[in-house]
Amino acid sequence: MTTALASSSERSQQGLHGKLQGKMALITGGNSGIGLATARQFVNEGAAAFITGRRQPQLAAAVKEIGRNATGFQGDVSNLDDLDRLFAQIKQEKGKLDIVFANAGVAKYARLGEITDDLYEQIFNINVKGMLFTVQKALPLIQDGGSIILTSSIVGSKGVARSFARTWTTDLKHRRIRVNAISPGSIDTPGLSDLLASAPAGEERRKMIAAATPLGRFGTADEIAKAAVFLASDDASYITGIELFVDGGFAQV
Repeated sequence: MTTALASSSERSQQGLHGKLQGKMALITGGNSGIGLATARQFVNEGAAAFITGRRQPQLAAAVKEIGRNATGFQGDVSNLDDLDRLFAQIKQEKGKLDIVFANAGVAKYARLGEITDDLYEQIFNINVKGMLFTVQKALPLIQDGGSIILTSSIVGSKGVARSFARTWTTDLKHRRIRVNAISPGSIDTPGLSDLLASAPAGEERRKMIAAATPLGRFGTADEIAKAAVFLASDDASYITGIELFVDGGFAQV
């Protein structure tokens, strides 16, 4: 006799406990792509989620899609006043955080020689400053033994997440807060589509990336979300300071 294993959404619908039951999570950049998929997975595993985004219509649609246990907050992670409002609301409504997924980010293509000061400021303000101050301002709410997950990258400004994960693991060891980075490969999201569209020969680049990936395809946002659930859960209770590559083998061979 065989026994079928229920998916996270099926377990949730049946009232069974998920891997994140009773946890409170924050996902920045949670209104689309990897962030939205992760928020959905977190909720399916029993967590309640705050998601942030800069565009209210997209944010409202994401909250509606998740369906329950999700709260949207419109704001920009590079704006410290917005972050203060965010954490004041979380403190008032929930009183704590167990999981922080610092995922918000932007990517734009520009050749060396064409990079402007405005472009540099926009990218580094969101990808670096936003990540740092999201985590720093969340610390008073994060429970001892909690989990911080950073979205990293093998290229560009998001690569700083690897250094942050190592440094903050040491800084927070007295509180047993685990800090890990996820490094997605080429994931089929609206953000990547926009990036490729802004680059010369975007469709050719898409084909070249897929061909250079050992698994021969782009990843999905749900595949990153499942990795984030693992790092957020007790399944990863002895894992901290790592960079987990979810890239179809692209950076490994």
